[in-house]
Amino acid sequence: MTGDHPRRAAAPAPGERAPATGKRADRWAVLAVLCASLLLVAMDATILNVALPSLVDHLHPGPLAQLWIIDIYGLVLGGLLVTSGAVGDRFGRKRLFLTGFVLFGLASVVAATADSSWQLILGRVLLGFGGAMVMPSTLSLIRAVFTDDHERALAIGIWAAVAGAGACLGPLIGGFLVERYGWSAAFWVNVPIVVVTVAAGLRLLPEYRAPQHGPLDRLGALLSVAGVVALAWGVKHVAKGSLAPADIGVLLLGVLLLALFARRQLASHDPLLDVRLFRNGPFLAAALATLLAMLAIGAALFLISLWLQYVHGYSPSQAGLRTLPSAGAMLAGSLASPWVMHRAGVRTVLAAGLGALVAGFLLLALTPVPNEYPVVAGVLALLGLGDGLAMTAAAAVLVSAVPPHRAGQAGAVSETAYELGVGLGVALLGSIHGAVFTGHMTGLPLRGADLDEARGSVGGAADVARRTGGETGRRILDAAHTAFDDALTTTAYVSAGIVAAVTVLTVWLVPRGFKVTGGH
Repeated sequence: MTGDHPRRAAAPAPGERAPATGKRADRWAVLAVLCASLLLVAMDATILNVALPSLVDHLHPGPLAQLWIIDIYGLVLGGLLVTSGAVGDRFGRKRLFLTGFVLFGLASVVAATADSSWQLILGRVLLGFGGAMVMPSTLSLIRAVFTDDHERALAIGIWAAVAGAGACLGPLIGGFLVERYGWSAAFWVNVPIVVVTVAAGLRLLPEYRAPQHGPLDRLGALLSVAGVVALAWGVKHVAKGSLAPADIGVLLLGVLLLALFARRQLASHDPLLDVRLFRNGPFLAAALATLLAMLAIGAALFLISLWLQYVHGYSPSQAGLRTLPSAGAMLAGSLASPWVMHRAGVRTVLAAGLGALVAGFLLLALTPVPNEYPVVAGVLALLGLGDGLAMTAAAAVLVSAVPPHRAGQAGAVSETAYELGVGLGVALLGSIHGAVFTGHMTGLPLRGADLDEARGSVGGAADVARRTGGETGRRILDAAHTAFDDALTTTAYVSAGIVAAVTVLTVWLVPRGFKVTGGH
């Protein structure tokens, strides 16, 4: 995996069933199908950012339910990815991909027809199940179909660009649909795309399964899923300031379950996840960079979307349109990353991408409040560029660290880090933002439930101001806008610190001149 090796094709492992990829054009057709599915799954991670105000008006979810509606999708998806990657390796990646995408379409119907917060949350949970079956399959099939190092690097660059573009385009497309057809349209749009993609996948995708050395480790799978979900639950609640024994107990339980999972995998001859991979410095750096960078980026995109709508009063489609600098820069960074990696090595690309993220957060933090859109556009461009460069390089490292018959594991690690980063970012940094916001909402001419609602969130303050009206309503809005900007500044400083720390760690763990090759 290390060093400057000549271009080579990775041979199948003994006993491995490799796909018949056919002509060069067939490989790119496969990539197109995989990217279409990935675009939809990635969009669903952020499409509700701009739909939240409309959804709140219709379903009236409480503050906690709002957070669950936004981030339960990523948390469930992240918890299931390791198991899904192992299932795909054993029972067929095409089969898992198509099954997951059908479930994704059915879950979209459940969410679109929701008449309560909890039905919507259930729909998002089922979307997470479907997405968990789809996402590791996309990256592992790319690993199997593209056996040439340079072609694979380009394919992963396109894959990363689509994943990032989906997250960035989610608010734009969601805003357009919500403004014209209501919040449920953000889910109905999935259904026709699922039908077309499944039909194309049945015809174009090759089946691929690894040699099975033993049955699926069901206990290990249970430990993995329960551990990730418990850890995420604990972090989410503790981040909100809850030090209740139950929440701390769930957090510790998650750590214990994941420790037991790791111990079980070390003793297994056919592990769900070869945890020894994390002893490899570049592999560990890539996983940590993905997790912590997406933790910061996911929270930033969520908060900026709220800022555009509540502070500046843009409609959902106008807010989505103003997130495009991130999508454009993401596309440029993802497509440039393979070229730069080939010439300058992985460490340079990772450091440059993470450095761009730090610069974006510092720009947001150091700009005097109130923030204005031109500054935020610059921040979005830096975040998109950094995301494109760093996440493409990280995905290439993770995929190249494993042999083809273990590619599902690499896809699972990459997507788990990505999705958990986004979900935990909204929970952790969103909670920090909320606490600072509440602390700044002082001196309001309100009492009782109205005061609690106005101090709880910028959306709550907007509702109270609308009901109150007059000069008092304007005072509440002004206070909320200032408090939101101040809280955004604090969150940006925290995010810059997190990404700066992982940048230093990455430079330390990845050797100079390190380049990805065809794997073991």
